[in-house]
Amino acid sequence: MKFFKKIALALLIVGGLNWGLVGLFKFDLVATIFGEMSSLSRVIYTVVGISAIYLTTSLFSKSEK
Repeated sequence: MKFFKKIALALLIVGGLNWGLVGLFKFDLVATIFGEMSSLSRVIYTVVGISAIYLTTSLFSKSEK
């Protein structure tokens, strides 16, 4: 389970950095690399979103593993 948390955290950091670029410079790195709303960029956005949900639920869980 610790492995999945590390992967989710890495994806969340990548997503956060991408949103920082969008906010500061109007530059979407994911769209630049993989295409504006291409299938691959949509998969990346979805996986980052799922990582955020996963880490949010683990934040409020009672057991720490």
